[in-house]
Amino acid sequence: MSASPQARSSLILVVLITLIWGFNWATMKVVLSEIPPLTFRALCMGAGAIGLFAIAKANGLALRVPRGQWPRLMASALFNITGWNLLIAFGLKYVAASRGVILAYTMPMWTVLLSMIFLHERLTGRRAVGLVFGMVAMLILVSVEFAQLKAAPLGALLIVGAALSWSIGTIILKRYPVDLPTTAMTGWTMVLGGIPIWIAAPFFERISISTITFWPALGVVYNMTLAVIFCYWAWNKLISQGSVSVTSLSTLMIPVLGVFSSMWFLGEQPRWQEFSALALVIVSLLLVLMPLRLSKS
Repeated sequence: MSASPQARSSLILVVLITLIWGFNWATMKVVLSEIPPLTFRALCMGAGAIGLFAIAKANGLALRVPRGQWPRLMASALFNITGWNLLIAFGLKYVAASRGVILAYTMPMWTVLLSMIFLHERLTGRRAVGLVFGMVAMLILVSVEFAQLKAAPLGALLIVGAALSWSIGTIILKRYPVDLPTTAMTGWTMVLGGIPIWIAAPFFERISISTITFWPALGVVYNMTLAVIFCYWAWNKLISQGSVSVTSLSTLMIPVLGVFSSMWFLGEQPRWQEFSALALVIVSLLLVLMPLRLSKS
């Protein structure tokens, strides 16, 4: 039974998000070695807003936010943009990228729980089993890094807080949708969520552009274009089209890819724990995504 065009396009977006955000954890660690976190995120949010509005304008899409919908847009931006970006950027100053990505992707667990409470989404038996497999995979990866995480509890708390912030923002966006095309709506969240970051960055950080080397600069470009403009748009598109819990669970491959890519950049060899987690996540994704594709047939 073949999948519908929407199901196929959703699957393509999930794969692209997984690849781009998965490799981005090691990339962010490289960037943060030379660029302070507030400045880094300020650059990304600014480029994201400009890029998304330019794309929307070029395609003749509406940009004006409907009356009465500013509060829901601001609330979503506060959690999805401000909270997530600041907590992740500061958290990665204290923990390795391979550990940070594991903690951040407790996000599907928070999102599934919140969607059951606030969106009344039904957690089917297959999805529940998929969630369990995914969380066991995260626990296996965390167990390897437990001693290091215990030595840097602040970083761990910041990143778990980011995961919860992202989940809250996602629930707000799904329950209180904004009547705008996804491109324009995502651009507005960048503006509203970026305001606190743009205000704070020049007050708390100083940076000399001449001291930035090639790889961190390339990492900033990667974040501006792919990780922010494309992936934020793709995420919001997926949320608008389907179940929040299914979309969130479909991202469980990102932390596994993040761990492997971080090891690759650092020249480390994967251990049995990483391969075990990879196998569990693949099973989890099959359990979660297969019924979605069949139901769209």
